[in-house]
Amino acid sequence: MSLESQYESMGVSGKVLDFAEPVLEILRPRFDEIDRNAEICQMKVVGAMQKAHVGEACLTGTTGYGYDDIGREGLENTYANYFHTQCALVRPQITCGTHALALALSANLRPGDELLSASGKPYDTLEEVIGIRPSRGSLSEYGVSYREAALNPDGSFNEENIRRGINEKTKIVEIQRSRGYLTRPTFSVEQIGKAIEIIRSVRKDVIIMVDNCYGEFTEEIEPSDVGADMVVGSLIKNPGGGLAPTGGYIAGTEECVENAAVRLTAPGLGKEVGATLNVLPQMYQGFFLGPTVTASAVKGAILAAALYEKLGFETNPKSTDRRYDTVQAVTFHNPDAMVAFCQGIQAAAPIDSFVTPYPDDMPGYDSKVVMAAGAFVSGSTMELSADGPIREPYTIYFQGGLTWPHAKYGVLRSVQALADKGLITL
Repeated sequence: MSLESQYESMGVSGKVLDFAEPVLEILRPRFDEIDRNAEICQMKVVGAMQKAHVGEACLTGTTGYGYDDIGREGLENTYANYFHTQCALVRPQITCGTHALALALSANLRPGDELLSASGKPYDTLEEVIGIRPSRGSLSEYGVSYREAALNPDGSFNEENIRRGINEKTKIVEIQRSRGYLTRPTFSVEQIGKAIEIIRSVRKDVIIMVDNCYGEFTEEIEPSDVGADMVVGSLIKNPGGGLAPTGGYIAGTEECVENAAVRLTAPGLGKEVGATLNVLPQMYQGFFLGPTVTASAVKGAILAAALYEKLGFETNPKSTDRRYDTVQAVTFHNPDAMVAFCQGIQAAAPIDSFVTPYPDDMPGYDSKVVMAAGAFVSGSTMELSADGPIREPYTIYFQGGLTWPHAKYGVLRSVQALADKGLITL
């Protein structure tokens, strides 16, 4: 069977394939650059594991208290080595990216302190963590105040707003690397480094935390290489490589990480407890595979941008832009197109391909959300997925793809879904 016949048997018409082929041909040199970056990051990961002296015994987990867990210690040393930080906390008990961020913030802020967002409005689920939207257990309930430095109209850091936002109460300055449910650009590590220089010129003693979700392995260096005190992320995104079944990480200074460990467990316990059960092999191997899996997702994102630009839709980033995360935003100005896109992605999934996504309420969001996620790991945005809040300007956020062929197939199925509903003309 030819490749074209295989695609057609899987729901992608010859018309869609013909539409995509010239675009793919143009993108091939770009994909070579992405593979080169993945190769660099892959060598860094291997070097980090070797430096941590990861052995076969590290793949065996613990139960109960998890005392003397050499596998847990080796994994956290691996992350610290990769991110060039003093310490790291990498635990299956951290349930998601929002939990990791909430943990890092609440562990290092005290009543009377203030949190400043240097990157404007934070991701939706952080609004309840901070208390922008009132929620039980928010930082505001514990006497932590908040302010944000609005970005420039083009989405870049505003130096004056950052300087004005820092005062004697400021304890943590948070920078969100990826766009979240916004259409601003994702920040490069270089841009984050310049923002950190501005912050340090005002106050050298503040803690600078970077929400690193979706950004790991997309560049040769990480925010911790340009002065961030903490980098925080989820293991069901890039660093889990599609294998980690759960978990999150905080890598940074010893004080910041130890504070987080105490908040995760209990005073007096800290990093010394926390059973790893049977997840260490997936967490190690997921990190090992992370650079190449991330490269596949980035290629899929670029293909989505290129095809939907050709169809006349707004994309962010553009297909020709440099990539600093795995997220691709496509603005449809039409809720039906958002839903059709997600239905096409779901139809391409290996799991639950027979399910039809529709908008619904989701915990942590103030709008109905449509989501496509037929994944081996529930909720994993490292796997082929798409989601977005049903609100103006009706933007969908596409991410993931454990392999390039699957990422490509998902994008093609999304185009097919819009064509079948008469929402586009090829």
